[in-house]
Amino acid sequence: MEAILKREIILNKALCRLFCLLTFVILTSIGAFVRIPLPFTPVPITLQTFFVLLSGALLGSNLGAFAQLTYIALGIAGMPIFTGAGSGLPYLIGPTGGYLFGFMLTAFLLGKFIRYSRDNLLLAFIIFCIGDLVLLSCGILWLKIIFGYSLAKLFFIGLIPFIPGDLVKAFIAAVIYLRLKNRVRELL
Repeated sequence: MEAILKREIILNKALCRLFCLLTFVILTSIGAFVRIPLPFTPVPITLQTFFVLLSGALLGSNLGAFAQLTYIALGIAGMPIFTGAGSGLPYLIGPTGGYLFGFMLTAFLLGKFIRYSRDNLLLAFIIFCIGDLVLLSCGILWLKIIFGYSLAKLFFIGLIPFIPGDLVKAFIAAVIYLRLKNRVRELL
């Protein structure tokens, strides 16, 4: 009888996937509102990258990237869910547009490579850091395209200010991933 009480029944895997996808769309949206503007860069520090990393790791490459694509599509459609309550297609050509596109690529790549971490916290942390570096690189590339800044300035405004916080986010994301991965795989 006790085994029956402890057993959870998942009736529909498709609904579970949809719920998980929407959860990360909502979390990424909320992460946009946790922001720290920096006076020397047009790109604020946000909590979004934390949820982008987790979406790829926990949902897998395709579903994680689709969660980020859904987030971007909702923002383009007019929902004020981008940083600073921004929305609309013009937001994508602004200074943070490259980072937004990096959300999808990062979630996809992280979903592909996180399995190599097995249950090793250090390896998971390294993979999360590499994923974050992919995201930041997309942002830097976009800043180069729209502003034409020098490489030194790009590093100063698009990479270096984010490294300390992103290391903390990557470590916490790795810990959470290792604790939740088996349970989430049961759902998906």
